[in-house]
Amino acid sequence: MSWLLAWLPLIPLGVTIANLAAWRPTSRRGAIPRASALVPARNEEGTIEACVRGLLAEPFEEVIVLDDGSTDRTSSILAAMSDPRLRVLRGGRLPSGWVGKPHACHRLAEAAMGDLLVFVDADVQLRPGALALIEGARRGDVVSLLPEQRVGSFGEALILPLLHLTYTGFLFLPWVGSVRDPRVLAANGQVLAVTRSAYDAVGGFAAVRAEIVDDMAFCRAAKVAGFRVDFVDGGPAAVCRMYRSGSDAWAGFSKNLLEGVGSVPALAAVVSLYAGCFLLPWVLLPWVPVPAMVGIGANLLQRSLLAWRFGHPPYVVLLHPLSILAFLAIAVRSWWWSRTHAIRWRGRVYAARAARVSP
Repeated sequence: MSWLLAWLPLIPLGVTIANLAAWRPTSRRGAIPRASALVPARNEEGTIEACVRGLLAEPFEEVIVLDDGSTDRTSSILAAMSDPRLRVLRGGRLPSGWVGKPHACHRLAEAAMGDLLVFVDADVQLRPGALALIEGARRGDVVSLLPEQRVGSFGEALILPLLHLTYTGFLFLPWVGSVRDPRVLAANGQVLAVTRSAYDAVGGFAAVRAEIVDDMAFCRAAKVAGFRVDFVDGGPAAVCRMYRSGSDAWAGFSKNLLEGVGSVPALAAVVSLYAGCFLLPWVLLPWVPVPAMVGIGANLLQRSLLAWRFGHPPYVVLLHPLSILAFLAIAVRSWWWSRTHAIRWRGRVYAARAARVSP
C-alpha cells in the first residue's frame, strides 16, 4: 500500500509530460477576420490603458469596453483615450439572476458588429500579431487562449502556478478540441474568441448568466450545442497578470474553485486527489521513506517542468508543499463561501450557485 505514495504522483507527472510534448504554444497565423474586441472592465485602473492600447494596435474593426460601474480611475482613463475604433459603454444596475461578468459580456456582444467576437479581460495585454495568432488557433467556432501568466508578489507566485498544475496534470489537453463530450473541457476566459453564428446559436452569455465560472460554462454550452471548442497555449499572443497581490489571488481562487467543480462532493474529490498526489508523500516521508521519496521526486520534477515551460519563479518548486496547503485552505474557504451563500468579488456579493440557478 505504501507504494501508492510513489505511483499516485507519477500519474499527474506523466500527464503533464504528455501535455508539454503535445500542447504547443500557438504559432499558426490565420487570415485577419472582421473581428470585434470586447472588454468587460470593473475597477481596472492599473491595467485598462495597456489592455486597450494593445487591442488598438491590432487590426480589429472595433474595440468596445464596458465600464461596469467602476469606482476608481477606469472611467477617466478611458475618457482620455481617443481612437475612432474605440467605444465605451456604461454599465448599469445588475439585473436579477445575472453575475457581473456574463452580463457585461452579454452587453458587449449586443453592441458588436464583427463576425468574430474576441472577449479579452482588462488585465490582458495582446502582443503584436495576436489577432492573426488567435485566428490561426481557431480550428472551429470557439477557442480560448491561456496567456502567459505573470506574478508580482510572493503570494501570487505561491498560488498562480497551481493553474498550470491543474490544467496540465489531469487532462490531456489536445483532447479538448478533438473530443465532443462536454465533460472533456478546459477553458480560460482571459482571451475567448467565438464566431458570431456560434455565439448566437449557443444563446450567448445569457445562457450562462448565473455562472461565476462563466468561461467554462460558456464553452461547455458550446460543446453541448455541437461546436468545437479548442483550448490553446496563448503565450505568444498575450500576457496577463491576473491578480495584483496574494490576497487577490486567494480571493479569486476561492471564488472559482467550488463553482468550477460544481458541487461539494466534487470538491471533496478534488481535495482528496490533490492531497494524495501532491502532499501525502511529504507527510509520510519519515515513516515510508523510499516510496515517499519517489513521490516527492515526481512532484518536484513536475513543478520544475512547469516552471521551465511557463516561466514560474524557480523558488516555487521547493515551496510545492506550501502551495498545496494553500490550495487546501482555498478549498475550505470556497466551501465556506458557498455554505454561507455569500461569494464576494469585485465589490459584489453573489448567492451560492444553488440559490442563483433555482427557479
